[in-house]
Amino acid sequence: MVDEAAVIVPIQFEKVLQSRAYTCVVLGTPEKKFAIYTDPSSGKAMHTFLAATEKTRPSTHDLIHSIFLGFDIKVKHIIIYDLQDTIYFGRLFLEQSINEIVHIVEIDARPSDCISLALLFRAPIFCTEAVLEKTIAYAE
Repeated sequence: MVDEAAVIVPIQFEKVLQSRAYTCVVLGTPEKKFAIYTDPSSGKAMHTFLAATEKTRPSTHDLIHSIFLGFDIKVKHIIIYDLQDTIYFGRLFLEQSINEIVHIVEIDARPSDCISLALLFRAPIFCTEAVLEKTIAYAE
C-alpha cells in the first residue's frame, strides 16, 4: 500500500532496452533517470505496444486490456512506491464508474506489468520521492 504521506513525483517512460537475458526499462524525471530490470517477455510486450505491431495472437496484457475495456475499467495511474535492495514495488490504480459512482481500486503489481498497462492505456506513471532518492542514476 502506498503511504498516504508519501510525496509522489511524475516520471516519464524513456525507453526499453532488450537483450536475450533481461529487459532494461528507463524511467525518470528531467533531473534523474533510473533503470528497472525485468524479464525479456516484459520488454517484448512493451516493444509491441510502442511499435503498434500487429500480433497473430493476443498476449496476457492484451487480454487484460480487453477485459478492462469490456467492463469500462480505466488505468487511472501507476505508482512505483518502494525499492528494497534491487526490487521495485508497484501499485496499479484502476477506475470504474457504475451508476454515477466512481470505484477506484489499488492493486499490488510488478512495476513491469504496471508500466506495460500504463503504456497500453496511456496512463500517467509516478514514483515516490523516496524511491527516486534511492535509485542509482542511469547513465547512457
